[in-house]
Amino acid sequence: MSEAATRPSANAGALLASLDPLLRGWLPRQRWFAGKGRPVTGFGLVAATELLPPGAEPGLLHLLIRVHQAQPSTAGDHELPADCYQLLIGVRTELPPRLAPALIGHVTGGALAGRTVYEALHDPRLAALLLERLRVPGRLGVLRFARAEGPSGGPTADIPSGLAPRALGAEQSNSSLVYGDSFILKLFRRVVPGVNPDLELPLALARQECRRVPPPAAWITAEGAGGAGAGGAGEPLVLGVLQPYVAGATDGWELALQVLAKGADFSEEARALGRATAEVHAALAAALPTVTLGRAQVELLACRMTERLEAAARAVPALRPYAPALRTAYEALADLASEGGAGLTAQRVHGDLHLGQCLRAPSGEWTLIDFEGEPARPLAERRMPQPPARDIAGMLRSFDYASRSAQPTLDAPRAGAAPPPWSSQWADTCRAAYCAGYADADGHDPRKSPVLLRAHETDKAVYEAVYEARHRPDWLPVPLAALDRLATDASL
Repeated sequence: MSEAATRPSANAGALLASLDPLLRGWLPRQRWFAGKGRPVTGFGLVAATELLPPGAEPGLLHLLIRVHQAQPSTAGDHELPADCYQLLIGVRTELPPRLAPALIGHVTGGALAGRTVYEALHDPRLAALLLERLRVPGRLGVLRFARAEGPSGGPTADIPSGLAPRALGAEQSNSSLVYGDSFILKLFRRVVPGVNPDLELPLALARQECRRVPPPAAWITAEGAGGAGAGGAGEPLVLGVLQPYVAGATDGWELALQVLAKGADFSEEARALGRATAEVHAALAAALPTVTLGRAQVELLACRMTERLEAAARAVPALRPYAPALRTAYEALADLASEGGAGLTAQRVHGDLHLGQCLRAPSGEWTLIDFEGEPARPLAERRMPQPPARDIAGMLRSFDYASRSAQPTLDAPRAGAAPPPWSSQWADTCRAAYCAGYADADGHDPRKSPVLLRAHETDKAVYEAVYEARHRPDWLPVPLAALDRLATDASL
């Protein structure tokens, strides 16, 4: 490989200037772009590496850029920090028709004048190069390619050469490539300095020989890119993780919708999911520290939930009539503090568990994936120990979402009125089966901690209401119906 292909780009600033006009229009259209609704005002270069030089045909550029945007009116006088994004840019003289959907644009000036740039992950030749880099650990500019090692120091997984890549399309906050139905490479788009839970937790679970989570085989980090975020100087950026691909698997959301369409029962699958969740929680508790929550910690937990409710009520007017009754869920949680926390424990958890984060293999076994947590939350918060009830509540809400999705129309409940006509029997059966399955493996039925479970489910539904109001207003009735129930029924 030539020297030009193994060094950071010497003309990185000129490259970014050349791409600037095209990126301003292209970035906001990407599903993984977090700053929708705010104009892009400029870019800052964090790092640029030539995986293949722009003079090659095709070329491949790896960019880490800060994206500056106009601030929302709610931001006040202070400037919000710029987000850092990972981009993989293909460069060609002419784009073949098969790659037309990947087009970013035709460069008219600067270092790339006269060339065509495009999303490289849709080009099999360039996607294959990423796997080849992961097969051989080493550094390229700021990029570091690492392999998981076993006790003897050798790699834990054989990564064959020549596996055909294909890009997955149904992603939101990241992008994924599948290689020959053997491995899947998840590439993080919006990146922050520090340890990403989607690498940290599967590695910890692999040490516990937990078979419910695919173990990382290799990963990509950026080192020496401290300009990627405030307070992150010196910390690496986790850019991508390669894991075994569960070939032929169906994600839990799609499977649940298929069952609903047939009017069939899902309780056995829900019970198996409960067992799988408990097994993962047990392995995480064995691998990483757990804490017993004292009075101050329980009060703080309830206080933060209350703050999120108050912020949500300001942002979502339809939620406001329920807020006083919902606040009682958090007050009941705070009351546990007077009992010394009632023995509540916290540990590392999945953080964003729902049916779409679970895969059912053809063998019938359930696997949990995507341990990144809620990407909108700060990394430090996502890495904090949490009560396992957080994950359980997320799955309970997911059963509700699946059941409600079968309803032809979603009519918002009026404040003080009953929710729209809808049978909750399917969701209730799944919820009960999931909790029973959790108890099968853990020995404790989550329903025996109703105060903790109600508080977390309320907190999750409040989060959903804000998300739906901003991104999918037609779905807002789903969390509102749940909040109506949670506001009137303290027993869940």
